[in-house]
Amino acid sequence: MDGSSSSIALEIEHSPDNVAALEAWAQFLNERWKNASADRIIAEALHVFFPGRIAVVSSFGADAAVLLHLVSEQSRDVPVLFLDTLKHFMETLTYRDILVDRFGFTDARSLTPDKNDLKYKDPDGDLWQTNPDRCCDLRKVKPLAQALSGFSAWITGRKRHQSLTRAELPIVEVASGRIKINPLAGWSDEEVRRAFKNFSLPPHPLFDEGYASIGCAPCTRRLIEGEPMRAGRWSHADKTECGIHLI
Repeated sequence: MDGSSSSIALEIEHSPDNVAALEAWAQFLNERWKNASADRIIAEALHVFFPGRIAVVSSFGADAAVLLHLVSEQSRDVPVLFLDTLKHFMETLTYRDILVDRFGFTDARSLTPDKNDLKYKDPDGDLWQTNPDRCCDLRKVKPLAQALSGFSAWITGRKRHQSLTRAELPIVEVASGRIKINPLAGWSDEEVRRAFKNFSLPPHPLFDEGYASIGCAPCTRRLIEGEPMRAGRWSHADKTECGIHLI
């Protein structure tokens, strides 16, 4: 497509019938990218369709380095958003700093929960025990929603193989009035591990200790042999997603 692609995207995003227009836009992009490489998807998302209006959201978890490597090959100026819930493993915070420095990102942002929300709704910091959904809402969903308010699209590292709830994950979806892009949706765990080797990417410090999916420290445990990848997340609760991918 020519240089008008970004203008077309802007017209769709500001259409009076925004929801229908965005759904049609997502359908078009899914068809365009159904056999495309992750490199092409990221390149076109950043430079053709949403230049200056897109962010990357990263957990800086077990697989994060792969997506961040691919993004950095296209742009080091794209905003990279990290949800600092104030409940992360110290290893995750260290890993964040290592990857940001390695890839040279110039606009890495740490999003923290609102202090007043925490003061009145989670004063003791133990809401994760009694109401993990509400805890995630305070520490992840609300901060991300606020941070994304200035963007038309965002990129995630989710993959279909990670869980049953993600098995039908499309490359492009509509969420809360904007486009969400999953360029690694079709990647297998084997492809992820191969990318770590081929690109000489540093692993998360906890990965070799049995943590295959890494979130907040109180709600993440090591996997037991034979368990699916995300079984170590919220194993104390009937919960499979933090909420940022449900809005």
